[in-house]
Amino acid sequence: MKKLLMLCIGLASSTYILAQDVTDAVRYSMDEIQGTARFRSMSGAFGALGGDMSAVNINPAGSAIFNNSHASVSIGVFSKNDDINYFNGFTTSSNSNFDLNQLGATLVFINRNESSPWKKFTLSAAYDRSADFDDDWMARGINPNNSIGSYFLGYANGVNGQGLRLDEISALPGETISQAYSEIGSFYGYENQQAFLGYESYIIDPVEDTDENTAYTSNINGTDFDQEYYYASRGYNGKLAFNFATSYEDKIFLGINLNTHFINYERSTFLSEINSNENSTITSVDFENNLLTTGSGFSFQLGGIAKVTEEFRVGLSYNSPTWYRISEETSQYLATDSPEGSAIVNPNVINIFPEYRLQTPSKVTGSLAYVFGKQGLLSFDYSIKDYSGAKFRPTSDIVFSEINNSISNALDTANSYRVGGEYRYKQLSFRGGYRFEESPYKNDSFYGDLTGYSLGLGYNFGSFNLDMAFSQAERDTNYQLYNVGLTDSVEFQSKFTDVILTLGFKI
Repeated sequence: MKKLLMLCIGLASSTYILAQDVTDAVRYSMDEIQGTARFRSMSGAFGALGGDMSAVNINPAGSAIFNNSHASVSIGVFSKNDDINYFNGFTTSSNSNFDLNQLGATLVFINRNESSPWKKFTLSAAYDRSADFDDDWMARGINPNNSIGSYFLGYANGVNGQGLRLDEISALPGETISQAYSEIGSFYGYENQQAFLGYESYIIDPVEDTDENTAYTSNINGTDFDQEYYYASRGYNGKLAFNFATSYEDKIFLGINLNTHFINYERSTFLSEINSNENSTITSVDFENNLLTTGSGFSFQLGGIAKVTEEFRVGLSYNSPTWYRISEETSQYLATDSPEGSAIVNPNVINIFPEYRLQTPSKVTGSLAYVFGKQGLLSFDYSIKDYSGAKFRPTSDIVFSEINNSISNALDTANSYRVGGEYRYKQLSFRGGYRFEESPYKNDSFYGDLTGYSLGLGYNFGSFNLDMAFSQAERDTNYQLYNVGLTDSVEFQSKFTDVILTLGFKI
């Protein structure tokens, strides 16, 4: 009777439950404005300078620094090189992509009323990539302790300590794999789907073969599991800023940005595991997971720049939280081998999950700059961002409340420092910069600090300018394979290298 009720309700339902985690909050909370070549060559230290289209995304008052209407477009080659360590296995990966990473324009309107202290105002629109998700890598090693079997066993025996009923993770008589997988997900959720995969592939067995059973054992046992893990992702996080700024007596500059954000993220992972343990019934497992994430969001920024003297400038800006609406789709595939034969569990079902909301943390940036006339400048930015303030909503939801508690416990306030300089010789400009960004995690061994430097050249042709930048940064991270059971991490030493070319011109 319970199975029949499950089927009826399941057929009427089109929603699924998927638990998000801390890594999702971090992924969509981090902003790495790729920006113009001038911006990148000075490591993004532009909060008190302005006069650059990407600077508008740091401090919205920056557009009021322009004396003439201006537009720019930037393209670049973005590379990531990884040294990867997984137990006794060492691999490397290298990924590069060519992208349009910045596009924007500012219209400057001069106030012809000379008696007014408001000398000009500007209207701008600027697009910048906030994050690039393109990545491909493979990790290989002999895991001495944990098998992928512990993943399915962990869900079956209950991630919260209460095991799942056998009739809640198994197919009805005459029901296909696709039907059962879809209905179990619709009625019970993601956890039951994972236990279903493990049961149908013979990775796990119930202690008692009854509907009421809630205890399970694994058919993968022993030690030394030969594992290969493949990861591939595509996509980006983009930001489109609509800006208004004004100048008061050409000494105080004020601005506001209204921003739209958009997420497109695709990820595919594949785990292959082999073992030759005598007490293991299952000798090999292939497990594939696919994820598609799309989303949109809104934020605003407020900023000001003050010319304390003709040479010395200070800036202050506030970035509001970004309020996202995010949708996700997943699909899975599982295959196992044993001496008795093989099992393939291919539901061929796309899980469409309910839209959820994410609020990222706000950020405050303080800036200083000193301009040496037409000879050059020095600039410094300091930003503070409390990642523990990220929240999945609604906060009244029990699942989201638990995740938000995990975010508060795992994440911390992160400080970032950016220093940049420019020296001009006639029409030629030489630039350089350094940046340091703290880890958003309390345990920075999981996700390390980022350090980087940058160099650049620019040439002013009068009506237009051409700029080039080279930047490089390093960060050590640990990537956890799964949230349950097989929770071992892959260690990364990552190097990010960008080469950016910008064409800017008066309009």
